[in-house]
Amino acid sequence: MREARFIKQNTEKWQVMEREPTTDPDRLTERFIELTDDLAYARTFYPNARITQYLNELAGRQHRGLMQTKRSDLNRFVHFWQYELPLLFRQTHPLLAVATAIFLLAGVLGWVSAAHDDTFIRLILGDGYVNMTLENIKKGNPLGVYGEGDQGTMFFQITLNNIMVAFRTFIFGLLASFGTVAMLFYNGVMLGAFQEFFHERGLLPESILKIWIHGTLEISAIVIAGSAGLTVGNSLLFPGTYDRLTSFKRGMKQGLKIAVGLVPIFVMAGFLESFVTRLTLPPVVSIGIIGLSAAFIGWYFILYPIILNRRLQL
Repeated sequence: MREARFIKQNTEKWQVMEREPTTDPDRLTERFIELTDDLAYARTFYPNARITQYLNELAGRQHRGLMQTKRSDLNRFVHFWQYELPLLFRQTHPLLAVATAIFLLAGVLGWVSAAHDDTFIRLILGDGYVNMTLENIKKGNPLGVYGEGDQGTMFFQITLNNIMVAFRTFIFGLLASFGTVAMLFYNGVMLGAFQEFFHERGLLPESILKIWIHGTLEISAIVIAGSAGLTVGNSLLFPGTYDRLTSFKRGMKQGLKIAVGLVPIFVMAGFLESFVTRLTLPPVVSIGIIGLSAAFIGWYFILYPIILNRRLQL
């Protein structure tokens, strides 16, 4: 490649690095790696050119910045949960809104479909589950499925299954977002049909007070995982000023961080489903757990990222 073309191709990137310094360790590392690649290329093909000297100086500044922001493992862990992840959530709020809209629309369709077609619920949930629930209703314990089985085994199985659902929702974003949309749609339809099944039998309030003890965290996390998948898909569809490969790498990294950040939510949801949902709790206690779960989701994933982003811009 001619020197002039090499400079023209990368000038904008280098200028951004100079004009927009960052203290984020991951971003600094990305920039330093990109610069050292460019510097190695320049040293190979233009060893005595001014551009090589310029890149050497710029790489030196990036390296010093990286060393100054290097943190201990504990500080890095705290920084991730306190700053890095919330700020990443702020960037994905538009996609979170899209994921939520898709899920809610699917939920409504699932509800309406189940209300107008008796066979729809069996198609979605399976004959085995429907027959078992109908039998439990006859016994006066419609949600007895949550009281069956060993609690410890149930906890690990449920938590692992929920984490796998979230990661599939994220990974399916590789299919240009369509895979993620399909996962959100399916889960939304299933939830809508499930709730209509109990509504039709006059058991909706009881099901809400029982199921949403764990479902508030679980369903919210699946929708948020959807925003991670859409982040990956959009990085392929809309690379912006980046080349498609660079955009994809950034999208995968951002989406993976979101997916990993959801693991504690699924662990807590699995704990509630295994050890708390099975209990016969007073309505006020159930409402309290559901309310606290919803408040946490709203605070950490929506309000706190907005507040933090505004604070850092002052």
